[in-house]
Parts: sequence; C-alpha cells; structure tokens
Amino acid sequence: MQLLDFERQNLEHHTLAAGIWNMACGDDLAIDASFVTFNTLPTPGVAQQGQFVMLEGQPVGFILVSAVTGQDDIDTGWIDAVAVSPAFQRRGCGTALFEWAEEWLWELGCTRARLGGSLRPFTPGLPAELKAGQPFFTQRGYEHTTTDWDVARDLARYPDDLARPTGAILRPVQSPAEEQALADFLRREFPGRWYFEFQEYKRQEGRISDFLLLWEGDTPVGFCHVTFEDSLYPMQRFYPYRLPRPWGQFGPLGVGRDARGKGYGAAVVDGAARYLRDEGIRGCVIDWTSLVDFYGKYGFEPYREYYILFKTL
Repeated sequence: MQLLDFERQNLEHHTLAAGIWNMACGDDLAIDASFVTFNTLPTPGVAQQGQFVMLEGQPVGFILVSAVTGQDDIDTGWIDAVAVSPAFQRRGCGTALFEWAEEWLWELGCTRARLGGSLRPFTPGLPAELKAGQPFFTQRGYEHTTTDWDVARDLARYPDDLARPTGAILRPVQSPAEEQALADFLRREFPGRWYFEFQEYKRQEGRISDFLLLWEGDTPVGFCHVTFEDSLYPMQRFYPYRLPRPWGQFGPLGVGRDARGKGYGAAVVDGAARYLRDEGIRGCVIDWTSLVDFYGKYGFEPYREYYILFKTL
C-alpha cells in the first residue's frame, strides 16, 4: 500500500477521484470531474491537500483536507472528501488516508477535524445513506454532534399567499450600487463564512443577480443566494437528482439583527421560492439546515440527512 499526492491541477486526478467517489457513494450522490475541479480551486487563505491510496498498482481511494491559514482563532480543519472503492474497503486504505490527513491538519495547527462542511463542501457531513460506514469514523474518534438536513420541494404549484405581507421587497441585485449595498450588508451582519463566500463569489466573477436582497425602502434588511443549473456553483453540490428538472437551490439566507421579528425571514423564503418558480424551476433544494419545521411551512420536506462528526486531534 502506498500514498500518492493528489495533484489539484491534474484533471486526470479529478476524474479518478470522481470515479472512486461514485463507486463508494452511489448514483444518488454522484459527481463528475468538473465538481472536483471546482472544489479544488485555490482559495485565498485556505490550504488544501490530498492523497490517493494505491493498492495492487491502482488508486482505490482518496482523501482531500483543508484548513484556514493565518488566523489563530480558527482551530477546526476539514476532511473535505474521502472515499474508498467498495472492493478495497476493510483493507486498511481508509485508515492510511485518515492517519495522513489528521497529521497534516495537526501540523497546520488544527486541534479538531470535521467530516465535511468545508468552505468548498462536497457534503455538510456524513450522508445518512452512508450510515453503514459510520462505525469506521466513530472508531477513529469522530463523534456525532448534531444532524443537519437538505429540504426540498417541487415549486410547480408553489402558491402566492404563504407569507404575511411585510412591505419589504425581495429582488435580484442588478447594479454596482446594489452590489455594494449587498457587500456592506454581509460584512456588517454576517462577517464570517457568508461574507467570505460572497467575496470568493465575486473573485470568481459569479453572476451577481444570483444574490437577492430584501429591501425596506432604501435599506437592505435581508438576503438570499440562489443557484441555477448555469450558476457558478455546481448544482451537483446539492445532489438534486430525485427532483424534477429544471433544478434550483437557495441558501444561505438571513435577516439583519435589527430587522428580526418582523416577518422578514418568511418574506425571504417565500420571495426566493416564488422567484425561482417564476424562473421555471421545479425541483428546489434548501441545503444544510437544521430548521426543518420552519421550511416545512413552505412545503419543503426533508430530502437528505447528514450526520455532523467532529474529532479532537
């Protein structure tokens, strides 16, 4: 058994990783090489590395890990993705990959490792469909801390009267002035991951109209990010395959601190759903949430469950 560096700029390695992932995870969680390419693009302030495990002269598993660098207050690194071909499982391949990954994270100063949920996520955590593999992680010291969900619905018959009118208007960002208003809002209200992701989205020249702002007069009070099949973010990251096409997604979304308690959260969810419906979207995912009951008010039902696992290194 040998380990081989995952070359992030090597498209053949992306194809190999996607093939191993699909054999291990099945059609409902399938990805292609373009998704691996997107999730291994260089990100400022983030280190990422990976390994293939070689057995019988062929790559049979891989792991990708990442961590934020240059910030002393961030102690958690991520196991971005890991998979071993079923025919080669239970032969020490996963153990070899994790031993390398945890040592790499520790050397970067991480004191905890999270399975999934990275800044370019393959999944938020361990998909419940793969729970048969959970003992491998628990035996390695990964603890199941909580559960998150993707929720979904068909928007074809989404009604127009689910949300209480607020007087606020949700609309796509269109102009440079509105883009600056969005940037200021996110920096002020959500200065962590969501603002970072917005900056990355701009750096990669994503379509700015995929961000919706909720306006109270001339003041932005809420936002939502939407994804179409031709958006910057790959639709594969939401695994919508059981839903009718065309596919869409929305989230993250949020309301400013001073605007909460006024029904604006409902206005964002309802407005985003109607916006996507009017754009012809049917199968719609709201990903990575614990607010299953809240989104259930708008007809979104549990679609996929994820176990969130952490380990103290």
